[in-house]
Amino acid sequence: MKVFNRAAAAAAGLCVLFSSPALAETVKVTDVTGREVEVNVPIEHVILGEGRQIYFVGALDKEEPFKRVVGWRDDFTKADPESYAAFLAKYPQIAKLPTFGGMKDGTFDIEQAVALKPDVMLMNIDAKTATEEAGHIEKLEKVGIPLVYVDFREKPMENTEPSMRLIGKLFGKEEKAEEFIRFRAEQIAKVTDVLSKANPERPLVFMERAGGYSDDCCMSFGDENFGKMVEFAGGRNMAKDIIPGTFGTVNPEQIIAANPDQVIITGGNWEGYVPGGNWVGVGYGADEKEALRKLENLTKRPAFTGVKAVKEGNVHAIWHQFYNNPYQFVAIQQIAKWLHPDLFKDLDPEVTFKELHERFLPLPYESGYFVSLNVSQ
Repeated sequence: MKVFNRAAAAAAGLCVLFSSPALAETVKVTDVTGREVEVNVPIEHVILGEGRQIYFVGALDKEEPFKRVVGWRDDFTKADPESYAAFLAKYPQIAKLPTFGGMKDGTFDIEQAVALKPDVMLMNIDAKTATEEAGHIEKLEKVGIPLVYVDFREKPMENTEPSMRLIGKLFGKEEKAEEFIRFRAEQIAKVTDVLSKANPERPLVFMERAGGYSDDCCMSFGDENFGKMVEFAGGRNMAKDIIPGTFGTVNPEQIIAANPDQVIITGGNWEGYVPGGNWVGVGYGADEKEALRKLENLTKRPAFTGVKAVKEGNVHAIWHQFYNNPYQFVAIQQIAKWLHPDLFKDLDPEVTFKELHERFLPLPYESGYFVSLNVSQ
């Protein structure tokens, strides 16, 4: 009996010896800003600088997306309430996760973050200026908490792959990250290869950012984010030469003068931000009939008076959050199908999105991410 106990104790010792903390190593990683940061990997505790970062965390850990998360920003419940509700139903423990304010609005509580003892903090690159001005990087470094920047918003077509590789390294999920990157590239190629071969005429597209979110018209995209996705999908982004950066505005007169062939409006359920607003509530399991009603209502604004896209019914709405996650390839496929229906009649973005969910994501797929006033599509 004593021999058995010694053997059991030895086995238990081996389990401790070879558990993940013992196998952790200190490595230097380079984030998307070019900063070299020392991190112990694989990490066990992470603070998400934005709640919507769960989009990429979930893609790397389908079974246990929240097991490393010790805190996150409080944006997810308002920015994407349907997805949050679906996550909450499956992972009820997230209701108890500590939440933070944002860096850019100055409500981030660094003392709270330190108390949670994360191995790393992930921040989106758009918060870099505010983070630096507040001196948060140095404050976190003093207590041994590295901060790493990722980007799926400012230059997503450039930074999605390195961001996924970086997070894969941090999480010890390098193989899963590479699998995702391959899948993403294959799905984009289903559009770009066809366009390269066919070389079709490229329609002029006006991408409106968060149409109906406010009464102002109109927010749009420069030569990045959805603006770049339009180019990948075989269109010409109307605001490319008007907006110098990633985000900006165009005025109604510019839209009328440009007379775009296609209009695509990003939308989501923003009841938490703008109750009763005119936004188009596409997204996870959305009411498509109601989304269509609100989309048609937006075409009645002065900025769309006499515009070709409205006359011909080529006005569409797409989930806004494609602008801030690694699933942009689904948006590229859907935009390509709207712009070149004959070329892409056999391409089904819904099937692509379903496959993404089945292979990589924690939630089951629900439709509702796209609607169109073109009855033939």
